[in-house]
Amino acid sequence: MDIKEESILGNKIQSHWYYISKGRAMRALLGSNLSVNEVLDVGAGSGIFSKQLIDNNICQSSVCVDPAYVEEREEIYKDKSIRFVRSLEKTTQNLIIMMDVLEHVPNDVALLKQYTESMPKGGKVFITVPAFQFVWSGHDVFLEHYRRYTIKSLEKAVRDAGLTPMKSRYFFATKFPIVAVIRWFKNYLFNHGKIEGKSELRIYPEWFNKTLIFVHDLERIVFYPFNGFFGLSVVMLCEKQ
Repeated sequence: MDIKEESILGNKIQSHWYYISKGRAMRALLGSNLSVNEVLDVGAGSGIFSKQLIDNNICQSSVCVDPAYVEEREEIYKDKSIRFVRSLEKTTQNLIIMMDVLEHVPNDVALLKQYTESMPKGGKVFITVPAFQFVWSGHDVFLEHYRRYTIKSLEKAVRDAGLTPMKSRYFFATKFPIVAVIRWFKNYLFNHGKIEGKSELRIYPEWFNKTLIFVHDLERIVFYPFNGFFGLSVVMLCEKQ
């Protein structure tokens, strides 16, 4: 999660449709039987996804690492420890999550290796990244992204880092057609390819927020289990072998 988005949403993060829906997609791919003592949350921002894992008894504690933190600290969340640190020397956790992180760095393979080379064998790495370069937008510019991905390009980066892809999906497919059309018209017909950085994240009325959660719950149940076709996010579960 990006610190910039945290500053936009404030205390609305935990109830925002995007973070609820993405968290549920994450847990669906992790499976109902996964349980670890501690999760490493890379590029964690507020730690929203670590808190969701704690809420669902997938982990008992978390280390959130993000170089953008002003200070290092520890937070007790529902009697569980969440440590917020700027860097980490060695990975000892059996589960790493990277929620929209790899697109922020020039060398995604190097970042993957940095956190996974020392992790225990058999450990799991869960990754999400924005999908499809042709829907590049001002939101990508605002968040200082280097690229968007396909399942194929993310699998290549994962393998180059020494990891094995286990499950790959696209998510946010229900929004994809209209978002793709709007961005194409905006970028190439109105802005003539000159894309200015601007956040697309919004706080919606409660009824609309709940509607978006419901729509993506349906997608997660009906289409997500086999969606290797299209969506606004690539979602992947990998393993250190």
